[in-house]
Amino acid sequence: MIVIVAGSRVRLGAVSTATTPASTENPTPKTPWIPTLRIQRIAAFILLLAQGGITVTGSIVRVTGSGLGCDTWPLCHEGSLVPQAGAAPWIHQAIEFGNRLLTFVVAAAAIAVFFMVLRAKRRTEILVYSIISGLGIVLQAVLGGISVLMDLHWWTVAIHFLPSMVLVWVAALLYTRLPQPDDGAPTKVFPTAIRVLLLISVISLAVVLATGTMVTGAGPHSGDAGVGMEGRLEVDIDLMAHIHGYNMYVYLAFTLIVVGLLYRAKASGAAKQTSWVLIAMILIQGAIGIAQYNLGVPRWSIPVHIAMSSVVVAFSAFLYAHGVVRQGGTEELRTGSPTGDERLRQREVAQANATAA
Repeated sequence: MIVIVAGSRVRLGAVSTATTPASTENPTPKTPWIPTLRIQRIAAFILLLAQGGITVTGSIVRVTGSGLGCDTWPLCHEGSLVPQAGAAPWIHQAIEFGNRLLTFVVAAAAIAVFFMVLRAKRRTEILVYSIISGLGIVLQAVLGGISVLMDLHWWTVAIHFLPSMVLVWVAALLYTRLPQPDDGAPTKVFPTAIRVLLLISVISLAVVLATGTMVTGAGPHSGDAGVGMEGRLEVDIDLMAHIHGYNMYVYLAFTLIVVGLLYRAKASGAAKQTSWVLIAMILIQGAIGIAQYNLGVPRWSIPVHIAMSSVVVAFSAFLYAHGVVRQGGTEELRTGSPTGDERLRQREVAQANATAA
């Protein structure tokens, strides 16, 4: 009996050891993560905030005179990637180096968006916007380095700022276009007159931004406490400020005409609401500019003015995006893409089967 029992135990052990490996031959299938449309939009919104936010921190670098807190690029100081005690005032080093570090935050947001739209198999338009956002950040880092190497000459700082506004525009378009189904047909919902005027208003906005950099270039805030007025734009700042202001009025006028035409064309409620928000933002920005002029351009006003520039550009892009929408596509797409939805369904089925097993 003992032998039989022992034998039975051996046989039971053999069965156990034979079945254990079999359970590992078919492991739970690994399926790739597919981001839903909601997650894509959250990431795109973070990217939009980051693109606008880094322009504000850049203006703080300027008005605190910290532009040469790190006096070379890509290193902070010769032979050192990070700030060094005594190389420059510590506060200037902290502000400039901190702004440089924020570039990696913006880059991370752009990479995350690119990864998500690629994983969700979004259409080419969306993918291109995400690629432009990423490459634009690299370009901005190089332009920022050039401005430092050239001791913050006014035109290098201007060239560094203006692409940031382009990246805000692209991020705003990306955020707006994401909810539109990939299999929908692009449809022009604004009449030709409105689309032309919108294009003219965008051009006038570009002129406003360009002349704004010239006002700053002629002003007292060079970006570094030790540079002073060296390398500044040698024009009458009062005249330049008026030119900048007049261009803002032109931009406002074109936008008001667009609003009137939107009502005449019975545009969507969303388009009309966006247009009124844009008008409000332009008026606020104009009021800030007038206050700056009358108060002698106090330091605190510049970051506020820069922040509102990003807001105006973003809402201008939102309004522009309403002109062409994708219609007739699959309703209630969870990822925005039919292919992405199918991949998401397959993933959920695989997970359900693995759980049931």
